[in-house]
Parts: sequence; structure tokens; C-alpha cells
Amino acid sequence: MGHYYSPFLLLQLHILLTLLLLGSTAPQEITVNNSTTIDVEACMEQEELLGLFEVMGALLEDTYNWAQMHPHPCTDTPWPGIQCGVVDQFQDPLIFHVTKLHIGPDVLASPVCKTTANLSQPSLLKLPFLKSLSIFNCFVSTEVSLSPSLFNSFSSLEQIVFKSNPNLGGLIPHTIADVTTLRVLCLSQNSLQGEIPNEIGKLWQLEQLDFSYNHLTGSVPQEIGQLSSLTILDLSFNNFQGQVPNSLGQFTSIQKIDLSFNSIGGEIPKKMGNLRNLILLDLSHNYLQGPLPETLLGLKGLQYLILDNNPINSELPNFLGALCNLVVMSFSNCGLLGEIPTSFADLGHLSALSLDRNRLSGSVPTKLGALPHLGQLNLSQNQLSGEVFFTDDVVERLGKRLDVRGNSGLCRSHEMHKKFYQILNIPDCLDSSSSHESGGGGVDDDQYEKLKPNLVSGRESSNSAFAHQTQSNKFVFILFLFCLYVL
Repeated sequence: MGHYYSPFLLLQLHILLTLLLLGSTAPQEITVNNSTTIDVEACMEQEELLGLFEVMGALLEDTYNWAQMHPHPCTDTPWPGIQCGVVDQFQDPLIFHVTKLHIGPDVLASPVCKTTANLSQPSLLKLPFLKSLSIFNCFVSTEVSLSPSLFNSFSSLEQIVFKSNPNLGGLIPHTIADVTTLRVLCLSQNSLQGEIPNEIGKLWQLEQLDFSYNHLTGSVPQEIGQLSSLTILDLSFNNFQGQVPNSLGQFTSIQKIDLSFNSIGGEIPKKMGNLRNLILLDLSHNYLQGPLPETLLGLKGLQYLILDNNPINSELPNFLGALCNLVVMSFSNCGLLGEIPTSFADLGHLSALSLDRNRLSGSVPTKLGALPHLGQLNLSQNQLSGEVFFTDDVVERLGKRLDVRGNSGLCRSHEMHKKFYQILNIPDCLDSSSSHESGGGGVDDDQYEKLKPNLVSGRESSNSAFAHQTQSNKFVFILFLFCLYVL
């Protein structure tokens, strides 16, 4: 029985053999399987072209047909997932090199990934000018890990993005720090485990670091603070413990920090207030404790402050009202105490404020309703009390996004239209004038008995005392008139 050779292997052998025999840079035609003629890319180096076909063969199904359709991937028959560039513009003829390789379902007319897709390190090393390597949703069947030897030979790689690969697991190799040219490192939505290697601090040119949605453990290493060029840090949805590193306060260009959905404890470091360019800070769903350091007043550019589901258990500081660029501020389920600072009414750009499921007391600052861009206000499930008043326009604009339910001491001002009772879901405030109005707030006396028994009881007691005093005054006046008549 004869040996069987795959069509792709035959294609590789024919390309390599023809180039070696001809030793020419002119365009050539070769025959594959005695039937199909393929033009060989004369303006790519033979080793690099072969390496590209090998990489594609390790990742994609039906690579043989792909090679037939794209024999000149840098010039005449380009493919959307590949970009090429010229290193020496004075070379004759010009030699093109692969600078970007992107595999994913978002690429037009892309073959699907193999069930046995893998990263071929020897083949990748044949692409020495590669600057960007991105693989989306490819490792979905066979388990794949990142080999330590994969990264220690790249000299020009600036971007690595391996995203949404459920079967990409194992550890993050410490050798990834050898790719010192990296600017973007995204290993998001995979199944990576273990700790972040301390060597990560060597990537001094790194601008974006995203390890979100994995199974990483341990502490966030202090060495991350050495990444002075970093603008985005996203470690959310992992299993990190320990504390927020003090070294994060060393960033000078950072714009986004997302450590949400981990198990990080302790207090927010005071040095975080040094991050004057920070736009988003999301530390939600951790175990952070209060109080918030007053140094956060230095976050003048902050637009999104999200600390939901942390046991902060302290008061909201007034200085938050001085962060004038805030657009979203969220402290849901943080055990907050005390009153809502009136300084929040100074946040002119605020569009969403969530303080629900806390232990806040006192009244609702009326001026909150005057915020021009407010589109969501959630104060539900607290211990707030007193009269709530927002203009009809504000209540109508926010609708169900205005939530004050679960505060037994709150009542609705009579100056607000009765149609908003269903939105606010709180009773009318009781006073001497409202007791004589019919249907003024859409709540009858029976509903008051259920919702406000203390207030109703107090009203009845007050009315009884007033009637007794009136009868007494009337008797004194009649006695005075009788004496005047007799005299």
C-alpha cells in the first residue's frame, strides 16, 4: 500500500522545491497534484511564505483551498486577516513581509478553525516581521496552552490578542516578558489559570493589559506598577485575592482600571489619588473596606466610579461632590451609613447615581432633581425619611429609573402630580391641609392606615387635642360676654 500525503503537505513541498530549484525572484507557476497550477509569490521570501502557510494549516480547515485562492497574500490575492509591509523601500524588487495576522469569525470569508487547532511555534518564528497576532474563538475543542518557548524569539511583536478561546488554558508563561516590544497584551475570555508572573513588569512599553474573564489566582503583583506607559488595566472576572497594590498609584497615563468581580480586600490605597488621568475605576464585587481615602479628591478626570457590592460600611464622603466630571457613580450594596451628601447636587455631568441597598438615613436632597443630565437615580432599600420632591418634568423623564422604594419613612410631596404615585410607589405626606383633600395623592384612608400607621395615629391624636382646645376657648368667650352684659 502506498503512502498517503495530505494535499496541504504536497502544496508545501512543491512550493519549497520549486523555489529552491529556480532560485529566482521572478513570478513562477507550479503544479500541485498534477492538476492545479498556483503562482508562487515572488515578492515574498520563500521561508516566510512557507511559514505563513504552515501557520494557517495548523489553525484552519480547508487550508489547501485557501492557499489556492490566496497564493499572493500580500499583493494580488490579499486576504482580510493578513496585512503586509515593506521594510526596505529601496529594495528592487520590493520584498513584502507579513506584519499582521488575525484569525477569527469576524474576518470576511474566513475558513473555520480546526477542532485540533494549535499554535505552531516553529512556523510562527518564520514570520520575523510580525507585529500583531490575534486569534479569536479558535481554540474551542482541543485543549491548548501557551508554550514558554513561544514568546522568547519574537523581536518585533507589538500586539498579542488571544480572546474568547474557551480551551486555551494553562499558565501565563513568564517568558512573555521577553517580548519587550509589546504594546498590547490581551488574553481575555479564555481559561488561563495560575498567577500573573512577576516578570510582567519588564514590559515597559505596554499600553494595554487585559487578562479579564479567566481563572487567574493569587495577588495582583506589585510589579504591574512598573508599567509606566499603561493606559488600560483590566483584570476583572478572575479569582484574585490580596489587596489593591500600592504601586498602581505610580501610573502616570492610566485611564481605565477594572479589578471587578474578584476577591480583593483591604482598603483602597491612598496613592490611587495620584491618577489624574483616570477615567474609569471599577472595583465592584470585591471585599474592599472603608472609609474611602480623601486623596481620591485628586481624581479630577474621573468619569466612572463603580464600587458596588463591597463591605465599605462607612459614610459617603462630601469630597465626592468635587469630582465634577463624574458621569456614573455607583455604590449599591456597600453598607453605607449616614446621609446623602448635599454636595452631590454639584455633579453637573452626572447621569446615573446608584446608592441602593445600603443603610443611608436622612432626607433626599431636593437639588438632586435639578441635575441637568440625570437619567437614573436609585435610592431604594435604605432608611431614608421625610418628604420627596422632584419636579414633574424630572419624574416623567426618569420614569422607572427613579427608584426610592423600600424607604419606609419617605413620603411624596403634594406639589407633585398624583399621576406619579405609581412611579414613586410611596404615599403622600400627611398634613392638616391634605386631610381634607379628596384623592389628592391617589391613596385613600385605608391605604394610609396600612402604609403609615404611626403618622395616621399621630394625626388622630392631634385632631382630638385641637377639638378639646376649641371647646374650652368657646366657653371662656361666652363667660366674658355675660360679665360685660351684667356690668
